[in-house]
Amino acid sequence: MRRRVGAFAGAVTGLGHNRAFGVGQDRAHRHLAARTGGAGLRKGGLHLGFEAAHPISLPRLAALDKGFRNAISGRMTDKPDNSPPGDRIAKVLARAGIASRREVERMIAAGRVSVNGAVIDSPALNVTGRDKLSVDGRPVDAPEAPRLWLYHKPLGLVTTERDEQGRKTVFAALPEELPRVVSVGRLDINSEGLLLLTNDGGIKRKLELPSTGWLRKYRVRVKGAPDEAQIAPLRAGIEVEGVRFQPMTVSIDRVQGANAWLTVSIREGKNREVRRAAAAVGLTVNRLIRVSYGPFQLGQFKPGEVSEVKGRVLRDQLGMASPAGDAANPSENLGKRRAPTTKTVLRSRDGHKPQRKPAR
Repeated sequence: MRRRVGAFAGAVTGLGHNRAFGVGQDRAHRHLAARTGGAGLRKGGLHLGFEAAHPISLPRLAALDKGFRNAISGRMTDKPDNSPPGDRIAKVLARAGIASRREVERMIAAGRVSVNGAVIDSPALNVTGRDKLSVDGRPVDAPEAPRLWLYHKPLGLVTTERDEQGRKTVFAALPEELPRVVSVGRLDINSEGLLLLTNDGGIKRKLELPSTGWLRKYRVRVKGAPDEAQIAPLRAGIEVEGVRFQPMTVSIDRVQGANAWLTVSIREGKNREVRRAAAAVGLTVNRLIRVSYGPFQLGQFKPGEVSEVKGRVLRDQLGMASPAGDAANPSENLGKRRAPTTKTVLRSRDGHKPQRKPAR
């Protein structure tokens, strides 16, 4: 019996000359022992194990195992990068302030965009700074450096470029001095407060991601006098019509007449999240003001005012390059957050001239 077990172990170990056998050999040993009751890692009795049967073969198997794994790793990491240089043309034209990416794609389909003198019909094209772009026969200037503005959105405006119902939009009300901008998230027509605007799609996507970890804080007025038990589900996280809302930070500030004021903080910012979650626990929101978005504060801005964030704050808060004229070398550490500083304050298109406000 001992001779037969030794012969079996020798036969299996002999497969070590096959390079593939060296990978995960311990797992193979355990598998054989479990399935056949034969040679395994136990020593003594019938389970003599490979070490007792063929100790000389183990270094060979280990060397083969290491060589095989290195070969696989090399094939995985040495694969050449065949992606073309540059960025997609829709992204470049959107950064240059021509239109949104979707609108640019429609312009391309209509034959309005040229690259190096040739009309293109597909947005599946990467371009670099060496390429010459034209829209409707007019050359496209290089895109501006990334910029960010704080805007106090008034009631009654929708956060969209075009509204099918003909309602007033945020972008139509912005000062004419601003370049083309997009909003970071949205505030619905009945909400007010801080709305971030940027000329850079990368900033927009970065700040909208929950993984950025920035709180959106709201002052919320609700009908009635809620107690701690009523708002407890909001703190625990709640599901509304199949949509799961993450736990919120909620505090009851004061009861004022027939209403109560709450402070609510969230990290995701799903569509009408605060209103829908409040309704699910029997609270009707009759006023909602966003007072902060991450480190950026609404402060004393009046409705309709716009204030640009200084370039060094883009470096400190966002880890991105600043506009021309500010120091370079952007920080990549989002944890080092200082109180943001703003530039000139502009007013909406209501006939007032732009006003200068001290940096805060």
